[in-house]
Amino acid sequence: MLKEKLKGYRIILASGSPRRQQYLKELDLVFEIRLKEVEEIYDENLKAEAITNYLAELKANAFLGELTQKDILITSDTIVWHEEKALGKPKDYSDAFQMLQSLSGKAHEVITSVCICTKTKKDTFFEVTKVTFNSLSEEEIRYYLDNYQPFDKAGSYGIQEWIGLVAIAGIQGSYANVVGLPVDKVYQHLLTFV
Repeated sequence: MLKEKLKGYRIILASGSPRRQQYLKELDLVFEIRLKEVEEIYDENLKAEAITNYLAELKANAFLGELTQKDILITSDTIVWHEEKALGKPKDYSDAFQMLQSLSGKAHEVITSVCICTKTKKDTFFEVTKVTFNSLSEEEIRYYLDNYQPFDKAGSYGIQEWIGLVAIAGIQGSYANVVGLPVDKVYQHLLTFV
């Protein structure tokens, strides 16, 4: 259905995330992947979804000069928002360990913003999912980091991995959002975008 509606457009996903790519495939969309290095720096006064909205748009802006009339660009950014701080991708093992230790036994929010744009139009939206972790021992955290190496993931974890099975006590909201893309919202926005 969506594929038919977007026929004649070239969909560009500006993300190296295999999870986001898989979700677009599952929507039965034909798309190409285009990547650009963008320095993800934002004003420290930004909070929660203001950060992810800004970064999703920053990634989109890097492509604006090269989009044609028939291009639809999709960019996205995800953070873990915990105790009034944004947890992005960890810098290293030690940083990942500290992040998981801080999430242990507590609730946090996973916030993903998506920017869909053409040469003349931009639509930015976000999704917030509340995730509650069980308490994790140091041994469990090390096991997860050693075996799954989640260093490319916001908050240092992937809900679809081992840690999601043993550590997550509950989620309120979109599971797909925690994986990295609020697919239901992307679908709805693309339906009405063109």
